[in-house]
Amino acid sequence: MQAGELYDVGDPELVAARQRAQSLMRDYNATIYGEGAARAAILDELLGRRGDGCALRAPLFVDYGWNVFLGDKVFLNYGCVLLDVCPITIGDMTQIGPYVQILTADHPRDAETRDRGLEFGRPVTIGRNVWIGGGAILLPGVSIGDDAVIGAGAVVTRDVAAGITVGGNPARPLVSRRVQA
Repeated sequence: MQAGELYDVGDPELVAARQRAQSLMRDYNATIYGEGAARAAILDELLGRRGDGCALRAPLFVDYGWNVFLGDKVFLNYGCVLLDVCPITIGDMTQIGPYVQILTADHPRDAETRDRGLEFGRPVTIGRNVWIGGGAILLPGVSIGDDAVIGAGAVVTRDVAAGITVGGNPARPLVSRRVQA
């Protein structure tokens, strides 16, 4: 699964791993601001890595959790969905708006393979100091370079280079226009 190969989503080991993640999510999502020690303990058990100074607002949703790797001072606003069948790596100082979806899970394009219950995934990598606006969707396999900006509601289907601002569906580079006085 983590290597991007086809896997059976009904595999008992994977089902147990999702149940574990759901239990931890339930616990985390029942916490409130100010319960930092409880939140930290749950996140440390749920996530693959949580850097120093991270802030994740509940509710938070993951498939497994152990495939999520957060750098230092990462911020996730309310309602983020991290479908982590493959690694999701988020760099230091990245800020992610509410209801952002980061999806590594994918499905075969041919009906026969889907009918057999097989799926696959591709990792998502987000660089340092990236800003992702609310409601954006990052599709499987994309990489976002350092200092990039993803506009609210954007659907990112391709890699985004460092320092670039994208928006729209599908996300495309936005040209900055200066108003001359």
